[in-house]
Amino acid sequence: MSNLIRGEEAMDSKETNVIGLNDTSIVEELDMKIIRALQRDARSSYRDIARKIGVAVGTVQSRMKKLEDSKIIRGFSVDLDYSKMGLGLTSLILLQVKGKHLRDVESKLAHLSNVFIVYDVTGDFDVALVAKFSGPTAMDQFIKQVLSMDYVERTVTSIVLNSVKENYNAPL
Repeated sequence: MSNLIRGEEAMDSKETNVIGLNDTSIVEELDMKIIRALQRDARSSYRDIARKIGVAVGTVQSRMKKLEDSKIIRGFSVDLDYSKMGLGLTSLILLQVKGKHLRDVESKLAHLSNVFIVYDVTGDFDVALVAKFSGPTAMDQFIKQVLSMDYVERTVTSIVLNSVKENYNAPL
């Protein structure tokens, strides 16, 4: 399997034309070049990307459509410095939730404006949140709001002192 990689084999091979993200999704090397170009500058035009990777504009356009339709590319966003926007306090909040109501609670949490990430996790807690606030008072009000939600049994909160890395554009 010299030009296809599936699952764990992707970690061991260095010479491939196709990179497997999981057992059902295969991303071709040309698609990876497009993704890498977008990671460097998501505002690049089809023409710019085509020039950088040496293919026709139509090829980039059709590959981008395929990547978006298959939800490999889920959208485009800006990289903001939230501390400069008044949200300088980041916290990690763990929640225990009554079992069968987990999805409902997660859905409600996901719609709260201070919540940036909602993870369904294993271990002593059921949900992990990453949330941003203007300061301790806003965080305190938020935690009290969460604790008053039906089926939330307990929270444990940690305040982020320093963000060493906060980047979802991991090199591929």
